[in-house]
Formats: sequence, structure tokens, C-alpha cells
Amino acid sequence: QLQASGGGLVQAGGSLRLSCAASGRTFTNLNMAWFRQAPVKEREFVAFISWTGSTTYYTGSVKGRFTISRDNSKNTVYLQMNSLKPEDTAVYYCAAKRSTRVEVLTGPLSYDYWGQGTLVTVSS
Repeated sequence: QLQASGGGLVQAGGSLRLSCAASGRTFTNLNMAWFRQAPVKEREFVAFISWTGSTTYYTGSVKGRFTISRDNSKNTVYLQMNSLKPEDTAVYYCAAKRSTRVEVLTGPLSYDYWGQGTLVTVSS
């Protein structure tokens, strides 16, 4: 089970940190990602982190502003979001895929487990 939290309302230029806590499974074998879905848009990939934490990958629109990280001792993955823009407004979902390989996956169908989503609203 994945539990996402940390969303909220923030002004443009502000910051938020999202958290995704995993329970019920071995967290260290889970490659993790964040996706987001804005109204009337498809779910899109935001960031990826390998189960080792050694590999990260970002979609172009957030590169340099967002940072994905994980703490395997807490079974938690984070998404630090800085310099937020109104176009970052969306429901953010964490996702997990069990694997011992480091493979960057950006398609939502590649992931086995999903959190319930947390709403991020950026006002202009």
C-alpha cells in the first residue's frame, strides 16, 4: 500500500514536499516514481528513482526544480518541488514497480502499485 501526502495550496514560486510511504512490502526492491494528472489531461510522468536510489530521472518541465529522493529506512519516497508554477497544478500520484533492476520507466502502465494521490494547487 502506498500513501501519498504533502499536497496543498501554494503561491507561484513557492515550495512543497510530497511524501509517499509504503507499507506491506519490501521497499528496497521497489523502483518508485511520481506522476501527475491535471484536469482533463492524461496522467504524466514526473520523476523516477531506482530502488537503490542511485538513479533518478525527470521529465523536462520539472528538471532543475523538482528533486526525488528516498529513505529506505523509513520506506518513504519524497518529491521536493521548488519554484512551483501554476502549470504544476495537478493531483500527484506515487507509483511503484517491484524490480531488482535499475530501469527508468515513464509509462504509467509499467507500475504495479499506486498511491491515492495528493492535490497540489499553485496559484498565480
